[in-house]
Amino acid sequence: MSNQNNFGLKSKIAYAFGNLGQSAFYNAMSTFFMVYVTSVMVDGLDKSSATKTIGMITSLVVIIRLAEIFFDPIIGNIIDNTKTKWGKFKPWQIIGGTISSLLLIIIFTGVFGLSHVSTVGFAIAFIIIFVILDVFYSFRDISYWGMIPALSEDSKERGVYTALGSFTGSIGYNGLTMIVVPVVTMGTYLATGKHEQGASGWLAFAVFVAILGIATSSAVAFGTNEVNSVIRANEEHTTIKQVFQGIAHNDQVLWTGLAYLLYAVANVATGGVLFYLFKYVLDAPNEFWIAGLVPTILGLLAAPAYPILNKFIPRRYLFIGGMISMILGYSLFIISSDSLIAVIIALILFYLPGTFIQMTVILSLTDSIEYGQLKNGVRNEAVTLSIRPMLDKMAGAFSNGIVGFIAVAAGMTGTATASSITSANIHTFKIFAFYTPLVLIVLSLLVFTFKVTISEKKHEAIVNELEAKLIHNEITVTDTPISSKTVEIMAPVDGELVPLAAITNPQMGKLSELQGFAIKPSDGKIYAPFTGKIEFTFSTKHTIGIVDDNGTAAIIHIGLETVKLRGAGFVTYYMDQQIVNKGDLLIEFDRELIRKNGFDDVVLVIIPDQKHHKINQQITAQQVTNGQRILTITTI
Repeated sequence: MSNQNNFGLKSKIAYAFGNLGQSAFYNAMSTFFMVYVTSVMVDGLDKSSATKTIGMITSLVVIIRLAEIFFDPIIGNIIDNTKTKWGKFKPWQIIGGTISSLLLIIIFTGVFGLSHVSTVGFAIAFIIIFVILDVFYSFRDISYWGMIPALSEDSKERGVYTALGSFTGSIGYNGLTMIVVPVVTMGTYLATGKHEQGASGWLAFAVFVAILGIATSSAVAFGTNEVNSVIRANEEHTTIKQVFQGIAHNDQVLWTGLAYLLYAVANVATGGVLFYLFKYVLDAPNEFWIAGLVPTILGLLAAPAYPILNKFIPRRYLFIGGMISMILGYSLFIISSDSLIAVIIALILFYLPGTFIQMTVILSLTDSIEYGQLKNGVRNEAVTLSIRPMLDKMAGAFSNGIVGFIAVAAGMTGTATASSITSANIHTFKIFAFYTPLVLIVLSLLVFTFKVTISEKKHEAIVNELEAKLIHNEITVTDTPISSKTVEIMAPVDGELVPLAAITNPQMGKLSELQGFAIKPSDGKIYAPFTGKIEFTFSTKHTIGIVDDNGTAAIIHIGLETVKLRGAGFVTYYMDQQIVNKGDLLIEFDRELIRKNGFDDVVLVIIPDQKHHKINQQITAQQVTNGQRILTITTI
C-alpha cells in the first residue's frame, strides 16, 4: 500500500511540475513574444518598415490563435483516438512539448534574421512555423488537462490534480514575469557585455523557456501513470458548434460567459502591457519582477480564502467586490502611473480579485447546467464546462494583438527609451492600457449584476424543482424502452429497506405515487443497481441518473435536502456517460456530515417512467445489502 501511495505522490508532483513549464510557455507566447517583436526584432528597420512588420505579425498571430480554437475539438479527437503502450495522453506531452519548445527558439531569432531580409519570405515562414508551434502547444495543453480522468477514478483525487496544476500554473505564468528582465539582461551581457535587453538576451530567454517546457512535459510523460479504465472509452467530445449551441440555448451561460469574456480581455490587455509601463513610463524595467511577484503572492492567498469567505458571503458579492477592486486599481493606474509605489498598490487592487472572479464564474457556469436542463431539457455538461477555457483562449489571442497595437500607437518600439517617450505617447498608452479595459470591467460588472441571476439559493430551488420533475417523469431521463425486457434492480447500499411511502419530502411531491424504494443506509457507499450508462449527475453530486441499454432508467437520490451541501461530502468514481456494471462503486458519501447539518441520509431509488415499466413485487421493510435484488421490472 505504501508503494502505491508513494507512486501516487510522485505522480501528483510530476503532474504539477508539468503546468509550471506549460504556463510559463503560454506567457512567453501571449505576452513576451510581442514585447520581443516590438522592442528588438524590428530594431534596425526604419519606422515605416518596423510599423508594418509589427502590424503584420500582430494580425497573423491573432488570426492564427483564434482559428486554432476551432481546431481544438479535432486535436482532442486525435488525442482520444491515440493508442500506444504508453497510453494516449503521455506521447503527446513529449511530442507537443518538444516540437513547440524548439519552434519557440526559432521565432525568437526572427526566423534566423529573415525579418530583416525579406518581408514576404518572413511572413510565409512565420505563418508556417507559428501555426505548427501553436498546434503542437495545443496538443500538449489539451492532453495535459484531458489526462486527469485517466490518472484517477476518484473525483476528490482528480480535484487534487486540478488544484496542483492550477497552483503551479500560477507560479509558472507569474514567475516568468518575475525573471524575464534578469534573464534577458544577463543573456545580453554575456553575449555583448552590455547591461540591456538585447536580441541575444531574448534568445537566451527563449532557450530557457524551451528547456523548461521540454523538462516539464517529460516529467508528466515519465512521472505519471494512466489508469486503464472503462471511463477512458466513454469521454464526451465537444465540438465548437456544440459550444455555441450550449451558449445560445442557455441565457445564464450566455450572460456569465459574456461577463467573463469582458473581464478576461481587460485582464490580458492590461497584464500584457505592464512591461511597457515599467520600461517607458516608470523608467524602471529592472523592477518589472514586482508585476510577477504581486499576482503570485495574491494567488496563493486568495485560492484558499475563497471557499472560506464564500461560507459567509454569497459568491455574487465576491464577484462584485472583486470588480470594484479592479476599478479602483485602474483608477490608480490612470492617476499615478509615474509613481512606483502607486503602481504597486494598483497592481494589488488589480490582481487581488482574480481568483474570486474566476471561481465565481466557474461555479456559476456549473450551476447553469441544472438551469439549462430545467429550462431546455438538455444538460450540456461538457459543453458548458468547456466555455470558460474557450473564452480564456480567445482573450489570450486578443492579448497578442493588443500588445502589438499599443506598442505601435504609443511609440514604444525599437530603440525608444523612457526619455524619448512624450506625454502624448503616455496618454495614448493609458487610453488603450487602462481607460479602455476599465470600460470593459464596468460592462462586465453591469452584465453580471443585472443579468446573471443564478445564486446559491436559486440553484437550490432549481435543483429541487428539477428533481421533482425528473422523478415524476415530467422531464424524461431517456427515450421510450426499445423492447420488452425484464430488469432486476439491486440494492445500491447496505441498510434498512423501506417503501417510498414511508419517506416524507414536500419538495418531491407524493412519493407514495412513485415506483421505487428507499434504504436507510448503514454505510456511505453507493453501488450501481444494474448495468447501464450514467446519464447525468447533478453538480451537487447527490443525484444521479442511470439508464440501461433498453431504456430503463433509475434515479438515485442520496439524502433529503442534501443539495444544500453543494457537493461537500460526496466523492464520485465515474464520469457522466460512462458505462458501469452492476455492483460497481459509484459514490461515497459522508453520512456524518449529512446528519451533522441536520439532513436525512436516506437513499431513494426511483423508476420515473411508470407508463412503460411495471414492478412485479411489493416492498417490505427488511435489512438488505448492496447487490441484493430488490425489484424486478418489466418494460411494457
